[in-house]
Amino acid sequence: MSTRASGAPCGLIARRQLLLLAALAASGAPHAGWALPAKALQFPRDFGSHPGLRTEWWYITGHGQTAAGRAFGFQVTFFRSRVDATQAMRSAFAAKHLVFAHAAVTDLEGRVLRHDQRIARAGFDIASASETDTEVRLRDWSLVRDPAGGAYTARIPAGEFTLDLRFAPSQPVLLQGREGVSRKGPDPEQASYYYSEPQLQAQGRLTLQGQAPFEITGAAWLDHEWSEALMHPEAVGWDWIGMNLDDGSALTAFHLRRRDGTALWSGGSFRPRGGAARIFQPGEVRFEALRNWTSPRTRASYPTHWRIDTPSGRFEVQALLDDQELDSRGSTGGVYWEGLSELRDAQQGTRVGRGYLEMTGYAAPLRL
Repeated sequence: MSTRASGAPCGLIARRQLLLLAALAASGAPHAGWALPAKALQFPRDFGSHPGLRTEWWYITGHGQTAAGRAFGFQVTFFRSRVDATQAMRSAFAAKHLVFAHAAVTDLEGRVLRHDQRIARAGFDIASASETDTEVRLRDWSLVRDPAGGAYTARIPAGEFTLDLRFAPSQPVLLQGREGVSRKGPDPEQASYYYSEPQLQAQGRLTLQGQAPFEITGAAWLDHEWSEALMHPEAVGWDWIGMNLDDGSALTAFHLRRRDGTALWSGGSFRPRGGAARIFQPGEVRFEALRNWTSPRTRASYPTHWRIDTPSGRFEVQALLDDQELDSRGSTGGVYWEGLSELRDAQQGTRVGRGYLEMTGYAAPLRL
């Protein structure tokens, strides 16, 4: 391995430079805030990347099981982040955009979460995010949408697992917020363009290191968001759920929290199968923590059992494995909890769905 005069490996130096750029890109440095203009989202164009805005992600979560009934959860997320400090540079080597990726598998039988992460600057056929449709690549990791039928293919050869999954749409795109503009705080500039594709039909192959491949089928959820400024200065993180209900409905709920745990902003939606979505207004969603789990690694305490009140019903969300904490300090820079969870009717106590719970800002305030 070649080295510089300092004796540090070239690859390690390059990685440190990327991490520094990632910190600058997500530093929350002051910039001119402006409200996202209301506009009709246009597909397939808006399936693609939006490099004019600072932050963007494509996020697929889901669950599947084998023919023998062994159950898994999975998560694949690609991020694009604009590095403001390099935008005026003319060099082809300037890292104007960074591409990150996270992937995780929850093995319910093994009671373990496996996860991996990647980071690279966009360009040179190493990392890219197409502007015409969903086609995000980071070395040998990829998430690609087939324009012919709208199905997504995720190929993730990670360190301890490999995902080769296909996600076929069964319902129309769900526009979150007001026709796809979702407020995330009390000021107009705290907003994102945001749509979801719930009730994706998932199938494919999952391979755990040292084991024969598993063929799985199940359901998944895709979120795609892009924004210029998402977090209010008082917000330290958020709690979010995306739940595919067993009857074909889809439930989204989230709130952003202050440092003292109180809600700064909330929102979400409920769409019954074959029906129109109800968009929740600020203050209509309330999260109440029922039980916490403390990470043995970070000592962060996460509520892994919630009661969530919405205009479309009262629900309980319970993690199917407490330890689903992800350490992304090697890429996006934070520690968060994200995992497979069950949705129950709070009145009847019966299961009504399954999906993912995400919690940020518990180990340290989130900077986005």
